[in-house]
Amino acid sequence: MISPEKHQRMANAIRFLAMDAVEKANSGHPGMPMGCADVATVLFTRYLSFDPKNPLWPDRDRFVLSAGHGSMLIYSLLYLTGYEDMTIEDIKSFRQLGAKTAGHPEYGHASGIETTTGPLGQGIATAVGMALAEKKLADEFGSDLQNHYTYVLAGDGCLMEGISQEAITLAGHLKLNKLIVFWDDNGISIDGAISLADSTDQHARFRSAGWNTIAIDGHDPEAIAAAIETAKKSDKPTMIAAKTVIGFGAPNKAGTHKVHGSPLGADEIAATRKALGWNEEAFSIPADVLDAWRLAGLRSTKTRKDWEARLAGTDAEKRAEFNRRFAGELPGTLSGAVDAYKKKLAETKPTVATRKASEDALEVINGVVTETLGGSADLTGSNNTKTSQTKSITPTDFSGRYIHYGIREHGMAAAMNGIALHGGLIPYSGGFLIFSDYCRPSIRLAALMGIRVIHVLTHDSIGLGEDGPTHQPVEHMAALRAIPNLMMFRPADATETVECWQVALETKDRPSGIALTRQNLIPARTEYEERNLCAQGAYELISASDAKVSIFASGSEVEIAMKAQQQLEAKGISARVVSVPCFELFFEQDADYQEAIIGDAPVKIAVEAGIRQGWDAIIGSTGTFIGMKSFGASGPAKELYKHFGITADAVVAAAEAKLA
Repeated sequence: MISPEKHQRMANAIRFLAMDAVEKANSGHPGMPMGCADVATVLFTRYLSFDPKNPLWPDRDRFVLSAGHGSMLIYSLLYLTGYEDMTIEDIKSFRQLGAKTAGHPEYGHASGIETTTGPLGQGIATAVGMALAEKKLADEFGSDLQNHYTYVLAGDGCLMEGISQEAITLAGHLKLNKLIVFWDDNGISIDGAISLADSTDQHARFRSAGWNTIAIDGHDPEAIAAAIETAKKSDKPTMIAAKTVIGFGAPNKAGTHKVHGSPLGADEIAATRKALGWNEEAFSIPADVLDAWRLAGLRSTKTRKDWEARLAGTDAEKRAEFNRRFAGELPGTLSGAVDAYKKKLAETKPTVATRKASEDALEVINGVVTETLGGSADLTGSNNTKTSQTKSITPTDFSGRYIHYGIREHGMAAAMNGIALHGGLIPYSGGFLIFSDYCRPSIRLAALMGIRVIHVLTHDSIGLGEDGPTHQPVEHMAALRAIPNLMMFRPADATETVECWQVALETKDRPSGIALTRQNLIPARTEYEERNLCAQGAYELISASDAKVSIFASGSEVEIAMKAQQQLEAKGISARVVSVPCFELFFEQDADYQEAIIGDAPVKIAVEAGIRQGWDAIIGSTGTFIGMKSFGASGPAKELYKHFGITADAVVAAAEAKLA
């Protein structure tokens, strides 16, 4: 048991590291770490199960700092509890170029940072995915191997962002009772008092979503502890509203917006030292306080070793499966299953929509990759993301492999990030490509973190037809291709679809989007090829050594390109066709390969039922683009293609005009 006096000194260590680091950087947010130091001290010294010597222990509790602007809170905790890769020099380098201690916590920069946070609301929504993963894996492997909590520290900003509503309603529906959220109820945001912009009854809001709520004094250690004890006994997720004073201890700035996002200044820091009885120099922690924190960091060592003993005593096959999945390695049977399926496609040559081709590919994949966890944002029948192996997960039965996310694209995408970060599962989900706008912030974070999540994005062009321009994505492929480290696939047929799935699954360190058609497509690939051609991003589909015209296309427009090539050949004009399923992979090939694929034909034409942006890197600024220059329209797909001039005839006419 920690005495009130020792608790206060340990909490003050967080406060002074935070204010000193922000002051040295002349940049940052000292107020939240100062206000939440008591909550963090109780959680990390008495409840959080973690081991700085083994930061990736699969059954550790997860702690997510959703209010990522208060990053010095987590950095202080990591240093104080003894994470070897967080030194006092790292603390002194806060917000400096190349430092682990970035302005907001960045996943992968230092051990103990479970996810990148900063965009408000993302942390709490990502944590829902972590809690979901824990509950799913506990059902699959048993509570001996998965039995931990997910804790979140969220601020007013996190709860005002719309994504939080999607997240808390999903968590409440699924009864994720091992999710415990602390709300830093300090009543202050950048502009001033929260009352300037919000008057929500957060307790009523959370309770209506199926949560418990508890209100406490966030500076009372025993009240904090009692709330955690109560939350851990619940069959619902719990929100603990911790009433705190932002910038606690600062005599002139505490409780005001002046301490939210600016250094306190030398005079106020000196006054705070005096007010809190802290006589140490900047960045100096008294030996007894540091020792107490380091002991707290060792508190779960026995728990971790007991867990390791249970894992070692588990049936060999189950243990191997658990270890494989947490290592992120795919089963060795995947490549053989994909190869056999490609041979079947070469024989049967199906004419199908690529959304259906994706479902067929998933039927093969889900049969051998047991860790896939599917889902859809209320579009299961349209996205074709559910297969025979993926029974639905329900609030009372987590044995399935399919999540009905509801109409919550933003929350779904963030939860997928949490599932991937947790480990042991590979999340994929479905939505319409147009609604990637709702997913984009979470997709961007997945790319920034370098994690394996796969977004199935159907109804990928004007080819969806009658739903009209609100549902017809024209700029979305270009917009998603603009995100660094994201692979965007647009396969042309069933063979390309399974190849794109294979690449997405085999790539551990980046997310993928797979854009798929509603309309049926004839097969572009009719011969079996062992190599995964889509892995190169672009490849020659129809060759011509003396080509006068090179036609580049993706997805449904590959069919148009092939028809145009036939018409040009009939006119005596030599033409070749290049399928471009993934820009990103193509531009990662060596220069010789890129040059060979782009070729030296005098006429270069790109065909895609989207905007031109991005294609000039292949066809050049003088190349011809056959695609969209406006929003779409409502009507049958074939009529729309004709109306917007995306046809084989248009390609032929453009080629002839260039050659004239």
